[in-house]
Amino acid sequence: MASPVLREPAAPPAHPPTSSRAWWRTRTFQGAMYAAPAALFVLLFFVLPLLLVGQMSASERPLLQGGQGINFPDNYAGIADDRLFWPAVGFTLKYTVIVVVVLLVLSMGMALLVQNRRRGVGFLRTAYFLPVSLGLASASLLFWGFYSPQIGPIDPFLQWLGITDEPVRWIGTPTMALISSIILVVWKFAGFFMLILLVGLQSIPNEVYEAARVDGASKVQSFFRITLPLLRPSIALCLIISVTGSLLAFDQFFILTNGGPDNSTTTVVMMIYREAFRRFDLGSAAALSVVVLLVLLVINIAQFRYLRRGADD
Repeated sequence: MASPVLREPAAPPAHPPTSSRAWWRTRTFQGAMYAAPAALFVLLFFVLPLLLVGQMSASERPLLQGGQGINFPDNYAGIADDRLFWPAVGFTLKYTVIVVVVLLVLSMGMALLVQNRRRGVGFLRTAYFLPVSLGLASASLLFWGFYSPQIGPIDPFLQWLGITDEPVRWIGTPTMALISSIILVVWKFAGFFMLILLVGLQSIPNEVYEAARVDGASKVQSFFRITLPLLRPSIALCLIISVTGSLLAFDQFFILTNGGPDNSTTTVVMMIYREAFRRFDLGSAAALSVVVLLVLLVINIAQFRYLRRGADD
């Protein structure tokens, strides 16, 4: 009689079928739980407010009375009729161009100055970055005190040096108010952009510069043909942040100049504030906010494409 053939028992599956496992132990559910806090945050603090602003922009909505019915597209059509709108747009664009250029040039020089390790570089990096730790509203109040002819130390110092005979109207004329605001913003944010560019500079291999030096390239040629092309992603990131921040400028002008003199430093965001909290018209303020959001979206998409192209190259 033949002996029975012994067969090894089949090994259990490494992962039991999904249907036999508890649904709260599936990877899909666990991944959803990890993403839920961020998704809830975006929903509550971005999507819902955005939908509310869109609904407000299409309705007549006084600040203290609530919705008064649909008012579309009158809120949007009335934006260009405001006599301050186009001057505010022109000033915002002029301020943005000047600030972006000055910030990029100055922060690039600062990054090149502290790129290599030597004595005193650590102190310079800390000193350059220190103003970033101060809030913009606090910095605006600080500079308001500096510019004040009554309590500010700048005018007495200039008079002591013999540069001026009387106090300078730092925020008393349109040109000086713009210059004073630009000085504040550059002092506040130059160290931040220096840090971004410094990280980009330190990621460039030294072998590239050594090869260029062997080929006879000067420092100026190396800067324009090696440094700038390889820094394009970092420069594009600085552009995105500086352009967006400049177009949304509010704190420095609200505190330092209050839009004056004669509304010469009124920005687009200050117009939104004026429509909402001085004219008590939330519908017009929301419509202008939607327009600003769409403009920023177009600008940032264009800049992100530039950033992506630089990263691919």
